Amino acid sequence: MKALIVDDSQLARQELRHLLKTANDIQIVGEAESAEEALEKTLDLKPELLFLDIQMPGKDGFELLQDLEEVPEVIFTTAYDHYAMKAFDHNALDYLQKPIKEDRLLLAIEKAAARLRERGTQSESKNILSLHNQVFVKDGEQCWFVSLSDIRVLEIMGSYTRIYFKEQKPMIPRSLNYMEKRLDPEVFFRANRQQVINLKYVERIEPWFSGTLKVYLKDGEEIEVSRRQSIRFREIMSF
Repeated sequence: MKALIVDDSQLARQELRHLLKTANDIQIVGEAESAEEALEKTLDLKPELLFLDIQMPGKDGFELLQDLEEVPEVIFTTAYDHYAMKAFDHNALDYLQKPIKEDRLLLAIEKAAARLRERGTQSESKNILSLHNQVFVKDGEQCWFVSLSDIRVLEIMGSYTRIYFKEQKPMIPRSLNYMEKRLDPEVFFRANRQQVINLKYVERIEPWFSGTLKVYLKDGEEIEVSRRQSIRFREIMSF
């Protein structure tokens, strides 16, 4: 795994590099001492894993993730234990408190390797996110790591898009048209002008008015499919 170490402390970066010498499947491709530098190196080096300090001068670790369109696997490293609950609540891969213990570090790396295996083969197009990708979502003071497989509906809200996953429904400053272009069309379907649905969540379908369809999702949502898209939906879902 290609890894990038992000920490404003040079000593902390050196200590982590030393510990990682025992991890044969880790290739450290670079270091960064600020969120701004980490953003540039992440875009340039394409690491699969970030060892990310949370509290840094300027932008913190959470704000860095907000700036990334595609989020690598992330292992938080910090001297402060009060971030732990927040990190796990938002689906972080792991959280290591400094000073980092070697056995905990190796366990976190095993988790990262397993998660990357789950992602499977990446999409043929680099611009298309596969169902196994995860994205970082921030709405106000709340933030989450969200697997695309957990998103059941995306809904236009002016120039924003509301994302429905589990019990959450945050809004992000992206248009629905932009989101649709980034999603796998074999999984995410544009039901109407306002909504895109994850076909994996479809429980049943019923005929509706004037040749349209109504789709019932597993979590209870009812989505009306436009007339034009109902024709396309029948083509996609039929033998």
